[in-house]
Amino acid sequence: MCIFRLFPKEIEARVGDFMERAGYYYENWNELEAKWEEKVKNIIAELAAVEVLPLPELEELTIVTEGIGESSGYQLLKNYDTVIDLGIRCWQYHFEFLNLGYAAYVTFMGHCQKLWPDIPLQRVTQMISGIDVIMYRPDEELRDLARKAVKLEIVDTLASSTSFDQVKSTLEQTNSGQQWLDAFEKARYPWFNVSTGTGWFHHDRSWNDDLDIPLGSICTYAEMLRAGESIERPIEAIRAERDRITSEYRALVDNDEDLAAFDQLLATAKTVFPYVENHLFYVEHWFHSVFWNKIRDFASILQEHGFIADIEDIWLLKRAEIKEALWDLVTAWATGVKPRGPKVWPPEITWRKGVMEKFKQWSPPPALGPPPDVIQEPFTIVLWGVTNESLANWAEISEADGDIRIIKGFAGSPGVVEGKARVCRTVKEIGKLQEGEILVAPTTSPSWAPAFIKIRACVTDVGGIMSHAAIVCREYGVPAIVGTGSATKIIKTGQMIRVNGSTGELEIL
Repeated sequence: MCIFRLFPKEIEARVGDFMERAGYYYENWNELEAKWEEKVKNIIAELAAVEVLPLPELEELTIVTEGIGESSGYQLLKNYDTVIDLGIRCWQYHFEFLNLGYAAYVTFMGHCQKLWPDIPLQRVTQMISGIDVIMYRPDEELRDLARKAVKLEIVDTLASSTSFDQVKSTLEQTNSGQQWLDAFEKARYPWFNVSTGTGWFHHDRSWNDDLDIPLGSICTYAEMLRAGESIERPIEAIRAERDRITSEYRALVDNDEDLAAFDQLLATAKTVFPYVENHLFYVEHWFHSVFWNKIRDFASILQEHGFIADIEDIWLLKRAEIKEALWDLVTAWATGVKPRGPKVWPPEITWRKGVMEKFKQWSPPPALGPPPDVIQEPFTIVLWGVTNESLANWAEISEADGDIRIIKGFAGSPGVVEGKARVCRTVKEIGKLQEGEILVAPTTSPSWAPAFIKIRACVTDVGGIMSHAAIVCREYGVPAIVGTGSATKIIKTGQMIRVNGSTGELEIL
């Protein structure tokens, strides 16, 4: 049931306060966004500066001679609290602007639908396309490194191994190779703090954690350049199409009031849209990449003292349990007794691993439970692609008998193509993509950017018209269907499929 129906008086009472505060953000967006960016950079710097040091056999003499009076155990506990607090604070900043960004977009969309009830949502998204955002910057760094490799004539060396360490040792032996390595090292910070997944999960490591991944993408771009192919985004063509669509719809408005509202809402949407993508780099990718590794530093200490068998076991503990384990360790270390943790946590973690395996064996449907009467929440619709229509489409597939030939999703990016499907569930698998194939994935992330140069179309299980896959495909001029719910379960690699990114319908041929 819609929240507006549950608490209509409460909502009505808050409207005035909301309009005042939201209005202030929109009217001062650029200034406040600049402050936001500075805040997040500062919090990342604070996080990176936290030292997670092992407990010593004996404290340094300086604790006495300099009157410090704080033990290494105290510092360890304090630093853990600091890391957790920084994580919570960063997510306070994360949501300071985000709802407002999507709200502006949804408000513009609603105005367009009021003016033209049959307008495809894809046309609305195209009016706000062709805008540069820093989420594209990591991929741009890879392209620049590919261009430099071609110029320095070291492409064959880069392609000599899939191991960055092996390639690096070869490059270090020549002047041109060292020049390229210097440029590579410069590009890494901060731009390689980008997750191989969405950035939401600890198991998706960053490029800086696995340099083999950006190396593979650089090689792909470099080989394309040597073959005389373009590796540029068709940005000018996208902007020309954006301006054409905007002017044609604008010309259909027949009164000054609606036209003024259209112009204002479009301008606001264009102003706030870059933040919607930019925040991903700062929070989900850069901050999280540093955060996950800080937690691994604490895990290393617990592993050293027998609390956990493997560093990655730390993710099977709640954050309060990690604090409890560290407290147990520190108090035992300080008093010269054995901690309880090595007896308590290993068997508990073994049991939890068994539970996780049971979870992994279950293949959940796209949605669970009775659907709500009306879905109106902006995130749910534009980011995750959950609408009453998509729920009906998913139910239709789950109840279907026999072969499924038609799959429906959101029209993410226009165009109709046919080609062979390539099902990729992880960033490691995109290396198998062949030129001209159609990518079928659960979702996509910035690490997958080089794939969009090679593919003919993209299909995802998850996502709405403002999802990463939809946005990037529009910017690359690649047809896309998003939010299908179960394409990766139904489609097999090698099958011929037809993707209609203008209608959101996929056909298995």
